[in-house]
Amino acid sequence: MTDRIFSLAALTVLELSPPDMVEVAARAGYSHVGLRLAPATLEEQHFPLVADAGLRRQTLARLRDTGIKVLDLEILRLKPETLVNDFSPLLEAGAELGGTELLVAGNDPDEARLTARFAELCELAAGFGIYPHLEFMPWTDVRDLKQAKRIVANAGQANGCVLVDAFHFNRSRSSLEDLASPPMRYAQLCDVAGPVPDDMQEILRQARNERRFPGEGDADLVGLLRRLPANLPLSLEIPTRQLLEQGVSAEQRARMALEAARTVVRNGTGCAGDRG
Repeated sequence: MTDRIFSLAALTVLELSPPDMVEVAARAGYSHVGLRLAPATLEEQHFPLVADAGLRRQTLARLRDTGIKVLDLEILRLKPETLVNDFSPLLEAGAELGGTELLVAGNDPDEARLTARFAELCELAAGFGIYPHLEFMPWTDVRDLKQAKRIVANAGQANGCVLVDAFHFNRSRSSLEDLASPPMRYAQLCDVAGPVPDDMQEILRQARNERRFPGEGDADLVGLLRRLPANLPLSLEIPTRQLLEQGVSAEQRARMALEAARTVVRNGTGCAGDRG
């Protein structure tokens, strides 16, 4: 049986500091974590790993003590006013922490400029051994898998990748057929309940607050997994605000996510190995 990497994403347990997140991941049975080096929103709780060298040292110590590794780093946004070189401190901190995959959002309506900035970011990241992944999200300027593939292909960088998140794949109405060729080094797994809402704000609310554990929603996760490369690392990004407000601990939610993901992977691929 071949091992499968499961990584605990920051959004699943966003209330935890990075050292505590590493500890929870280890106790819950993960092999990797994803670290949020820049906040996704102005409102969310954020732990400043880039600016706080002491927090980085604590996180590195916890990684060393537990054996947990860092899979991905997030989240960089490419905007019209972005100066790519400004991302150097984040990339340096991410490399220090051992991360190799970088989550990138496209927030620029000018696709040609966005493509050029993504290429520039890839060139900068290559010096740190990091692979930028352009994530499509229906409320951003990279709305679906086809557009993400086009931008990454046109950027023409060896380390440029596409990030497939099961939630956005469903809500953008992307197609399984489009999964045939994009360069990928990991994917994000969750489930989603109900039909695609007409209201984009409702899609955004669900994405940040109310996803479902794999197998507990309506997405075709088995079909998705069968189209993804074999044993592609899976980041479990599953915010469940309702459970949080009911007092379900971060560790309990992390365990629930991992158990559900292993079951769906077993159904989808015939094996559900972990990096024990």
